[in-house]
Amino acid sequence: MVTNKTKIGFIGTGVMGKSMILNLIHAGYSISIHTRTKQKAEELINNGATWRNSVAELSQSAEVIITMVGYPSDVEAVYFGENGILENAKPGTYVIDMTTSSPSLAIDIFNQAHHKGIYALDAPVSGGDVGARNGTLAIMAGGDQQTFDTILPIFEVVGHNILLQGNAGAGQHTKLANQITIASNMIGVCEAILYAKKAGLDPERVLKSITTGAAGSWSLSNLGPRMIQGDYAPGFYVKHFIKDMTIALESAEEMELTTPGLSLSLELYKELAENGENDSGTQALIKLFSS
Repeated sequence: MVTNKTKIGFIGTGVMGKSMILNLIHAGYSISIHTRTKQKAEELINNGATWRNSVAELSQSAEVIITMVGYPSDVEAVYFGENGILENAKPGTYVIDMTTSSPSLAIDIFNQAHHKGIYALDAPVSGGDVGARNGTLAIMAGGDQQTFDTILPIFEVVGHNILLQGNAGAGQHTKLANQITIASNMIGVCEAILYAKKAGLDPERVLKSITTGAAGSWSLSNLGPRMIQGDYAPGFYVKHFIKDMTIALESAEEMELTTPGLSLSLELYKELAENGENDSGTQALIKLFSS
């Protein structure tokens, strides 16, 4: 049974992970952390998190291990190999990958964990920096019901729309569906704002009307104002959105599914990255339309 006495290890302290860790600390959990650059974790250490020098050290001391890293290659690096999670975690440990990653990799982690008596979930999230900060992330899980039920109290600290979507990999497939939806929507948000400007309207006033109607979306409400204000600070990096869309497109192709909206959005975001916007927030897409 998970309580706030449960020892949690958290790997990855970026934009999303940092806020999730702070929420868990504030909820009374004992948190150990590791990331590639200790300096980036100083604020968390000052707030009560315990630093671990390696993935292996963290894995040996935690009862629940959460990972929130960048790319599938990073997921592989922290889970597999002599110094990885699965070789160092004790039997009975729960491992939860909350990175947006490959469904097939999630299944591989689940199977290898199962052979070692370790319980695994893939549980990517949606909601951006705002959702992570406010503890309102949507959490899409894949795995077995018993493991999900055990981990639910932890999920309820960092999220509010929390669903088990099916077996291992189902969480990742759900997140990819989420990213496919956002991909085309971001193009529409950019075009709507520029249309309003060209029509001589106040785009902020236009947003007040259209965010509450049929056009409403998280991107329109949260990223639209940032576009108008010229605020391109990353709540979610362009480079990570490109990674997500690439995984989604590859997965769709494996299922022989055509996704023209996704393909167009990926093409535009790659162009944006080539223009030096890799580390900008996804709302920087409007720069392509404004040039």
